[in-house]
Amino acid sequence: MALVRAERRDDRSPAEPVALKLLVAGGFGVGKTTLVGAVSEIRPLRTEEALTELSRSVDDTAGVEAKRTTTVAMDFGRITLRDDLVLYLFGTPGQDRFWFLWDELAQGALGAVVLADTRRLQDCFPAVDYFERRGIPFVVAVNCFDGARLHSADDVRDALDLDQEVPVVLCDARKRDSAKKVLITVVEHAADMAALRREPAAN
Repeated sequence: MALVRAERRDDRSPAEPVALKLLVAGGFGVGKTTLVGAVSEIRPLRTEEALTELSRSVDDTAGVEAKRTTTVAMDFGRITLRDDLVLYLFGTPGQDRFWFLWDELAQGALGAVVLADTRRLQDCFPAVDYFERRGIPFVVAVNCFDGARLHSADDVRDALDLDQEVPVVLCDARKRDSAKKVLITVVEHAADMAALRREPAAN
């Protein structure tokens, strides 16, 4: 009787991708919604409302006078960096009257992007302080607006008095490749910080 060659079958199913949560924070009108929309592979969930004359008296629109809407809860998007790595992006509202939402959004976050506009650099201080106090790894991404004076990453670091290990990168939040590089920097920085925490304390 002839033997039938048995074919080895691999019944193992592919591993489920790891899903990571990242926050995109920063001041009012800095480009958070734009960045999430630029990289998201799904139609972003946005909670925007039109700016009214009443809100313009509350929100500082200097430098972003053309802005017509504002995020009042969050932006949500998703991007697959690799077959085994998916990022869920949560854009936070920029105005201080919505900061009570940040604690909810920050739960379980691996890391964060703090978007900065060098014309209104002081607007990103609250986000920097928030993530520093909670020990959430973050990077500062300078959104290079058209017509704005360009500053080096080192100049921005000095102006914000950041620790040396905090990455500072220049980006264009409108461009997918540029925004994607920012997200990769966050993931790598968070991984580095996690590795440092796992190292035994030096005697």
